[in-house]
Amino acid sequence: MATVQEDLASEFQCPVCCNYIHTPILQCPNSHLICANCRPKLTCCPICRARLGNFRNFAMEKVARTLMLPCNYSTFGCAVALLHTERWAHEEACEFRPYSCPSRLASCKWEGSLEQVMTHLMTSHKSIAILQGEAVVFPASDISQRRKRQSVMIQSCFGHHFRLLLEKRVKWDGHQHLSAIVQLIGTRKQTKKFAYKLELNGHGRRLTLEATPKSIHEQVTIIILNSDCLQFDGYTARLFADDGILRIHVSISMV
Repeated sequence: MATVQEDLASEFQCPVCCNYIHTPILQCPNSHLICANCRPKLTCCPICRARLGNFRNFAMEKVARTLMLPCNYSTFGCAVALLHTERWAHEEACEFRPYSCPSRLASCKWEGSLEQVMTHLMTSHKSIAILQGEAVVFPASDISQRRKRQSVMIQSCFGHHFRLLLEKRVKWDGHQHLSAIVQLIGTRKQTKKFAYKLELNGHGRRLTLEATPKSIHEQVTIIILNSDCLQFDGYTARLFADDGILRIHVSISMV
């Protein structure tokens, strides 16, 4: 039999995504609650079909601040219940948070546990290279082409897997901007166990970055905006490239 706490918690589930709602809590004219993430996708209430405005339910927000709510990843095995103000920080680092496909292909909507990631890659994305070892070379081709593109490779070492990503974007002025990113396929807490070194080396020049990898849960756009990666322009890439191929040396170590 459900407890009063469980019954009350169920009232805070968004009818669209089924996640527990964070503030601000929005509602339709008939007081059906909708989370702020789903609201921009809707024009009418999914329950009563009433036309939506941008009305906040301050009373329910006040109740939410005193209520212990389950982690949104409880269906994946997390048994933690927290106050509303603590849930966001927990869910960002929750070890049960599902992983998205590391391929970066917009067409792949796969999500699953950490243990399922590599199986998914090897069965559904066989074109993505998986290299073994603490030091590898990440070859990126078509550097001279001006269109936006990305290259993805997986490096496996120390019993973990890392996504190596080279993302090329064309800025508003027509210049190319490249970002080489290392992400652990794991939690943010686990990233603190590792360090990496990225190096461009050739023609008497050297460009390096040493840093802590980011978790694959962290958005690539945010990593680039925060300069938490090796960044360089198209001219620099051509200085290091051989026959249009840029070779990035990647070394990963434990700390």
